[in-house]
Amino acid sequence: MTADYDWTDAYENAAYIPGGGTYPARWTEAAAAFRTAARAEIDLPYGPAPRNRFDLFHPEGTPEGLVVFIHGGYWLRFDKSYWSHLAAGPVSAGWAVAMPSYTLAPDARISEMTREIATMVTRAAGMIDGPIHLTGHSAGGHLAARMGCTGVLPDAVADRIARIIPISGVNDLRLIRYTEMNETLGIDAAEAEAESPVLLEPRRGPRITAWVGAEERPEFLRMTRALVESWGRKGAVIDGVYERGRHHFDVIDGLEQPYSILCQSLLS
Repeated sequence: MTADYDWTDAYENAAYIPGGGTYPARWTEAAAAFRTAARAEIDLPYGPAPRNRFDLFHPEGTPEGLVVFIHGGYWLRFDKSYWSHLAAGPVSAGWAVAMPSYTLAPDARISEMTREIATMVTRAAGMIDGPIHLTGHSAGGHLAARMGCTGVLPDAVADRIARIIPISGVNDLRLIRYTEMNETLGIDAAEAEAESPVLLEPRRGPRITAWVGAEERPEFLRMTRALVESWGRKGAVIDGVYERGRHHFDVIDGLEQPYSILCQSLLS
């Protein structure tokens, strides 16, 4: 783990995906269209900071439980409004879906983001009964995995978590320190160790699947393998899925469809 390799390139996704720069506009359009037809409560507060807000999408009838989706963007960009359409699959299958924003760097350290998401999950859990299933993409996958670590959530909430699927999760923060984005993130050695799921202790209750696109950058494949191996050794019920034909930007698309392999796995 040295700085003499181009780690910025190792974490670059858009440059290696055809039309990579067009995806944010596509997400924004699809998310806005979904919100116009959804049964939703928008901008619910869960804390005092400006971005401490979440959207809660409701199914018809009593929810089967609560799904939480945490967005990515390397803890630097995006917010909940880009991803509303990814609630479509779980909502149509009868689940409520909570989607939070959270304070981004440089206004918050990653450890603060972890605490914010824990507060949000606790707030949403108080609104929806039943099991809680957690997922998130990229940096959001990291935060979803952090919710599965010991000592993060109150026991009464953590005991309800039945399923966790970090999608393309940034499960190991140690090499992020050598990227250009760390000029803004400011991760030091101590925070990298304290916030890397691969180094931490998982709770024993949830079933966990580390999900990644088979066509993703090697570093994301490595971090997925590392989480499966590390948490498996520590007694977690965990497996890995390398979804064929998927890259970092379309690996989340299955959440729109209730019968996709991703959505079915999340809700099972």
